[in-house]
Amino acid sequence: MAGRFTARRSAPDLAPEADEAPSTLEGVSWTVFPEPEVAKEKPPAESANPLLSDKLLDAKVRLHRRLIEEINLSALEKLPEDEMRLHIQQLVTQYIVVERLALNANELNAFVSEILDEMTGLGPLEPLLKDPTISDILINGHECTYVERGGLLEPVACRFKDEAHLLRIINKIVSAVGRRVDESHPLCDARLLDGSRVNVAVRPIGVDGPLVSIRKFSKKPYNLSKLVDIGALKPQMAELLAAAVKARITTIISGGTGSGKTTMLNALSAFISEKERLITIEDAAELQLQQPHVARMETRPPNIEGKGEIRQRELVKNALRMRPERIILGECRGEEAFDMLQAMNTGHEGSMATIHANNPREAISRLEQLIGMAGLPMTIASTRGQIAAAIRMIVQLQRMSDGKRRVTSVAEITGMEGDIVQMQEIFKYVRTGTLEDGTVEGHFQATGVRPRFLADLAARGIKVPASYFDPGKPL
Repeated sequence: MAGRFTARRSAPDLAPEADEAPSTLEGVSWTVFPEPEVAKEKPPAESANPLLSDKLLDAKVRLHRRLIEEINLSALEKLPEDEMRLHIQQLVTQYIVVERLALNANELNAFVSEILDEMTGLGPLEPLLKDPTISDILINGHECTYVERGGLLEPVACRFKDEAHLLRIINKIVSAVGRRVDESHPLCDARLLDGSRVNVAVRPIGVDGPLVSIRKFSKKPYNLSKLVDIGALKPQMAELLAAAVKARITTIISGGTGSGKTTMLNALSAFISEKERLITIEDAAELQLQQPHVARMETRPPNIEGKGEIRQRELVKNALRMRPERIILGECRGEEAFDMLQAMNTGHEGSMATIHANNPREAISRLEQLIGMAGLPMTIASTRGQIAAAIRMIVQLQRMSDGKRRVTSVAEITGMEGDIVQMQEIFKYVRTGTLEDGTVEGHFQATGVRPRFLADLAARGIKVPASYFDPGKPL
């Protein structure tokens, strides 16, 4: 297949000659002629170039559409992968011959892979999902796709045939987790097999067509060492956070959208003892805990009649009957906050959750609001008392303007003074400026305050050097 293909379409009233190889595809007859020896020349430089010309790319897109429209997808999906690839390669070869298109062996194999992605995977999304440098895929209709690399957005050429093609890919995603999306249910949260989170909004919600947001998760979850290496925090901060998790210090991870809360939660979970029973509760299962004894639960949306919904609050209540030692709440966003605080106050120390907030003080205010959603007759003082008794540490994350994620604050809740929750900051990130290329300049520093839970760490045999909290020493 390294040389050019030459062919002519056979007339309907002419029988194939002896050296012709007729084949049929869904009622369309093509005649493939063997390539003459003189035609076996090296492919042109343009064809060998991985960046194909616009003309060749358009031809590939056209052939791709014809194959998808004409081949029997349901029959081919039942074949083993090697047989399927061989069959698709034969079909692609026939089309290429008829179109008089010059492709070398590498280009032919790449085109066959695209067809297989369309049938067994997620079509044009597969190359983006396989790219480890991409963390988010954002589709704004079938003609516009952006990705996030290194915290910054950039457009990519991700070609869908039309809106119906994109909808078929969307339905393949949501049906895999038993959900549906259509005009009657235009919004849907789902996940991919690797745990990546997917949000979909179709017409009439999506004015210009389907909107798809995919938050990818690495197959190898980030650990604290890797977060230190990329500059998200300093080793002294990482050591304190790891020690706090080991000592069952109840922690809330706070931050904005895309600031790395789930990544931090996964990294901290590595320091939970393997002897403990963990229960995770999420809207869309995306946590990748590394312990052997993990029970995972996921909410369920209402069915087409509007019944059968199971919310996080019901799952938190049920989790308390499952003998958990720690409860990990993927995101605290509703009235389940009250039940979660109750659990943290009654023998489930060391539980963790994430929350959307811009700083530790705001995280406490948001928890107050979420507890109020439970509709219980509680005063502000009692609500704040619950929070101060349950939570002992807040880790604040932020995505900077240059796309990098950093731990901007580690704060300890020390109790109540009147009606005010008392908090002291242990570490913080000080931003000092921005370079011409947009890179954020700054440094981490200790505030000079030693956390009160150091006594709990010492009681468990965990020692953290006092020098870590000296504001005069660089981290």
